[in-house]
Amino acid sequence: MFSAMPWWAWAGFLVFITAMLALDLGVFNRKAHEVSLKEALTWCGVWFALAMAFNLLVALKMPATEASKPALEFFTGYLIELCLSVDNVFVFIVIFQYFRVEPRYQHRVLFWGIIGAVVMRAIFIFAGVSLINKFHWIIYVFGAFLIYTGIKLAQPKKEDGFDPEKNPAVKLARKVMPVTNQFDGGNFFTRVGGKLHATPMFLVLLIVETTDVMFALDSIPAVIAITRNEFIIFTSNIFAILGLRSLYFAVSGVMKLFRFINIGLSVILVFVGCKMLATYFSFHVPIGWSLSFIATVLAASILASVLIPVKVPKSP
Repeated sequence: MFSAMPWWAWAGFLVFITAMLALDLGVFNRKAHEVSLKEALTWCGVWFALAMAFNLLVALKMPATEASKPALEFFTGYLIELCLSVDNVFVFIVIFQYFRVEPRYQHRVLFWGIIGAVVMRAIFIFAGVSLINKFHWIIYVFGAFLIYTGIKLAQPKKEDGFDPEKNPAVKLARKVMPVTNQFDGGNFFTRVGGKLHATPMFLVLLIVETTDVMFALDSIPAVIAITRNEFIIFTSNIFAILGLRSLYFAVSGVMKLFRFINIGLSVILVFVGCKMLATYFSFHVPIGWSLSFIATVLAASILASVLIPVKVPKSP
C-alpha cells in the first residue's frame, strides 16, 4: 500500500517520468512535425522497453510472496491498460478528423493531454483504493460496473455523429472565454484585437482530457481488481498512457483492420468484473491465470480480425 512504499520510490518515479516528458517535448519534438509510422513504432518500442525495465526493477526490489506478486501484477495491469487504450485511439481519430487538426500538431495536443491524464489518474487511483479499503462493498459496485461496460462495449455502436458542442467542458469554456473559429498553428490561445481568445486547438485538448476521464472510469477499477497496491496501479497506468501517443500514430491508419478488438476488450472487462464479484464468495483467481486469460483473449481477437475476411454485400 501507499504507506508501505518509501517516499523516494514515488519521488524517483515522478522525476523519471518528468524527465522523459521534458526530453520528448523539448528535444525530440521541439519542432511541430507529422509523426511518421517509423518514428511512432520506434517510440512504441522505447516506451514498452522502459515499462519492462521498470517491471524488472519491481521484480528485484519487491519480491513475490504468497499474498502478492508485484512484478506479475504490474505487467497484468499494464497489459489491461494498454488494451483499453485502444478505444482511446478510436476517439482521438474522430476528434482530430472532426476539427481537422493538422497531423504535425496532433502530437502537441496528445502530449498535454497526457500531462492532464497523469494528474487525473493519480486522483482516481488513490480515491478508488482508499474507498475500497474503507468500504469493501464498493469492489462489488466496481465489478458490476465493469460487467455492464463490457456488455455495452460488445454491442454495435450507433452512428449518431460526433458533436463536440455537447461536451460539458466545451460548453463551460465557451461561457468562460471567447473562442476563435480559426487555428493559430499549434497554439491553444491567441490574441484577437488585443484580447486573449482560446483557439479550436484548446477545445480539442479539453475533449481529449474529458475523454480520458471517462475511460479512466473503466480502466482503473479493472486494474484495482488485479492489485490494491497504489504504486503498482499508478506506475502501470502511467506507462500505458505514456505509450498511448505513439500507439495512436502507429495504428491510427490500420485500426479498422482489427474489427474484433472491441469484442476482446468486452470479454476482458466482463472477466475482470466477475473476478471482483467472485471475492464475495472468497474465490480468488490467481494473477497468473488472469494474465494468461487476458493475453489469450487479446491475441484471439487480433487473430480473428486478420483471418476472418470482411463480408462484402452482394450488389443487387
